[in-house]
Amino acid sequence: MAPDRHGSAIITFPSELEVVITREFDAPIDLVFDVLTKPEHVSRWGATPPDRMTECSIDLRVGGNYHSSFVTGDGTVFSFSGTYLEVEPPVRTVETWHFNCWPGVEAVEAMELHERDGVTTFTWRLTFRDQAGRDHMTGFDGQQDSLDEIEDILRSLLEPSRTTG
Repeated sequence: MAPDRHGSAIITFPSELEVVITREFDAPIDLVFDVLTKPEHVSRWGATPPDRMTECSIDLRVGGNYHSSFVTGDGTVFSFSGTYLEVEPPVRTVETWHFNCWPGVEAVEAMELHERDGVTTFTWRLTFRDQAGRDHMTGFDGQQDSLDEIEDILRSLLEPSRTTG
């Protein structure tokens, strides 16, 4: 049985414009890529309880757009959107990144995967246009919970007879 890696993501701030989150998953790279890029999976991890995903569309091709929205328990709507700049399944996507609650903040998001001995390392990098934009993000801001949910989804796909928590 694979180890429980909940809470194991690492966040770093390698420059005044970048935020990098790294996390390992005990799953093949192709499956991790699918869970990160297919709406049926993203709609499950893009908002973690008690928040609820209300929209998730992904056109996974260069020039294609993505958009996801979720609503919090107090009724606040959050949304993320952008356009794919690079798509290299199953190892990399690069896309513009916009968050409705931070108007005027622009970033480029890169998601990279590397597999070694059945463990896939996910590196999520946001590079902001300016320091003011990067200053909005001072910590995980919910990503740790989403990454833990991704682990649960992967476990359910790899061990369908096992109920995940």
